[in-house]
Formats: sequence, structure tokens, C-alpha cells
Amino acid sequence: MSDTGYAVAAILVTAAVTWALRALPFVVLAPLRASATVRFLSTRMPGGVMVILVVYCLRDLPVAEVRATAPAAALSVTAGLHLWRRNALLSILGGTAVHIILSSAVFAH
Repeated sequence: MSDTGYAVAAILVTAAVTWALRALPFVVLAPLRASATVRFLSTRMPGGVMVILVVYCLRDLPVAEVRATAPAAALSVTAGLHLWRRNALLSILGGTAVHIILSSAVFAH
């Protein structure tokens, strides 16, 4: 086989493997779409993940110190904006802005 033949074979094998790896998740997940367990998890997981992230991020926060005010205020603004507007992007940006402003301007040492 010539060098060109090897190159063409390598390209064809690479293309086939790439296509198969991209198609595999759709083939595997197709039967799961009708699953009651997956439907249940899709409604419960986002809230659960957010609770875990909040607990993880705030677990070492010293609530007795003044520097705890910035994350607490940012969390309150994020939750309030989300409950008010139901817009994740607005909530995240608003809470982040409050945290940055408070931690860099108000509570900077």
C-alpha cells in the first residue's frame, strides 16, 4: 500500500471513529428519554445541585465577621432576583455584581 493509501485509510478510520463517538450518546440516551426516573431527576436535580453548590461555597464563611456580609448580600440578591424575574442570567449577573462591588469597594482592606 502506498503512502497515499495509508493516509486515506487513516483519514477514513479517524472520520468513522469521530462520527461513532458523536452518535453514541444519542443512541444510548434514546431509551432513557421515556424513563420515569429520568423525568423525576430532571425536575429535582437542578434545585439539588444549586443547594449543594451554595452549601459548598458558604461552608467556611465566618458568619460572625463583617466580611461575611458581601457573600450573604450577594446570595440574597441572587435569590431575590430569581424569585422576582425567573431569569437565571439576570440573577447570576446581579448577585455577582453585588458581591464584587461589596467585596472590592465596601469591605476592601
